Amino acid sequence: MVLAVKYVLFAVLATLTNILFQDMASRIHEGGGGLYVSMVVGTLAGLLVKYFLDKRYIFSFKSRTVLQDGRRFLLYSFMGVFTTSVFWATEIGFDYAFGSVSMRYAGAVLGLAVGYWVKYRLDRRFVFVEYA
Repeated sequence: MVLAVKYVLFAVLATLTNILFQDMASRIHEGGGGLYVSMVVGTLAGLLVKYFLDKRYIFSFKSRTVLQDGRRFLLYSFMGVFTTSVFWATEIGFDYAFGSVSMRYAGAVLGLAVGYWVKYRLDRRFVFVEYA
């Protein structure tokens, strides 16, 4: 399968995971800050799914030790800080602009799509490379 197609499929899977976990968290969480709690829960779930799929099937990276894998995951997560801010800003912007859950999730999908596009380039250049 072409690499770009796999990457898009994995991004879609991680996006669906993110939205599913956001929805579950927003149904469980009662009280203030529900949007932000659900965004954090969804982001963490999507991050884990995307990391393991990218590492194995996109970059074919094999960690030599658990420590190396942990460091790689931290670097992967760090590269995601910028892209996550794009995603969160888009989702929050759509939530405030349209005031509906469906449009909030539309903003999340749009923000995630842009974020994953940028993230691939960062990961290819800085994360899944061999260091001396």
